[in-house]
Parts: sequence; C-alpha cells; structure tokens
Amino acid sequence: MMNHKIIKLFESRKGNLDYRVKRDYIRNGIATIPCRISDYNDVISAYSVKGFETLNTEFVEYLQSAAELAPPEYPLVLNIVGDCLSEDEKKTIEYIIRDDFAYDLGVVERKEKRHMRIFCGMFFGLIISGVLLYLTHVLAEEPRELLFILFWFMGDTLCDYIFLTGHDLRMDRVLAGRLASIKVVFSESHKEPAYTTNDVDKLYSEIERDVNETIQEEE
Repeated sequence: MMNHKIIKLFESRKGNLDYRVKRDYIRNGIATIPCRISDYNDVISAYSVKGFETLNTEFVEYLQSAAELAPPEYPLVLNIVGDCLSEDEKKTIEYIIRDDFAYDLGVVERKEKRHMRIFCGMFFGLIISGVLLYLTHVLAEEPRELLFILFWFMGDTLCDYIFLTGHDLRMDRVLAGRLASIKVVFSESHKEPAYTTNDVDKLYSEIERDVNETIQEEE
C-alpha cells in the first residue's frame, strides 16, 4: 500500500525545466552556453590535421544538448572558459565551430528538400487515387481494395510528414541555423553574463547580416 502511494507521488511530481533554463542560460534575451576546457583538443578533434580541423564529438554533443534546452527564439552565445589557448587556436576554434555547424545545416536542408519532393508526390498521388476511387466505384472489390490501400498509405505518409517528420525537420533546421550563427567568446574565468541593450542589438545585427550573406551566396 505504501509503495502504491509513493508511486502516485512520483507520478504527480512536476518538473522545473523553464525555471532551470532561465536561471542557467537566459540573460536579457540571449542564451549563453558556458564551456570550460583545459586543452585545445577539448574542442578540436585530436585526429584532425592542420587545415582540415573538425570538432571533438563530445564537444558537439554537449553544445547541441545545451542549445536544445534554450527556447528557439533566443540567439546563442558560446562562452569558452580557459586560459590554455593561443590567439591562432581561438581563431581556428571560432571558424571551425561555425563552419561545421553550417555543414550540418546543409545536411538538414538536403533532407528537407528530399522530404518535400516526397510530400509533393504523395499529395498528388492522394488526389489521383481519391479521384480513381470515386470514378471506379463500379469496379470489382479487389481493384478497389488496392486503390483504397494506396489512398490510405499516401494519406498516412502526408499526415506523418505534416505532424511528425516535417515538424522534427523544421526544429532540426532551426537548431542547426542557430548553431551555425552562434557567437563564440573566450574568457579565462566564468562570470555571470550581463548583456546591455547595445550588446543585444549588436548580436542581433550580426546574426541578421550573417544570414543575409548566406542567402545572397545561394542566389
């Protein structure tokens, strides 16, 4: 009896995600992700060679998981804390972070285009199969069953894209876009971020300029 009551208590417990996110990340409309490092290879993979650097897998996982917690309307700032980096290493880290996540954004965009082609094909296929079902009501039962199965399959795929897969892809694209536009700062010790209104305006302007540049490159 006691175990049953304890389980009920656990089931009724509420989380505090919003409070924790605002307390740990959000300051004046900006989400700051602190990351303490002790070595250059905490960020850049030790398997990389100069000129072909890639990010450390653990670092990527940490950054992605932290970014996912912050609501999508907040731009991201990565504060790398440590006194172990040279100026050249800082420049390399800043460039590779944005470049690798811009590559990830391109992968998500390719997936979106592929799913959009599938969506269009299924949409027109649904219309055609629906019209055929309506016009072939005099057919025998077996051909109509095949048309009905085709109609159901296409409708189910469309619903999945609209409400599940499509939504997930849009969220992945937003996250990849935020990480591709992340601002990287370096500090020797962790301090509570205190952004002024000018800091916020400057960051938004930098992100807007960066996004517009990528659009112009595509055109």
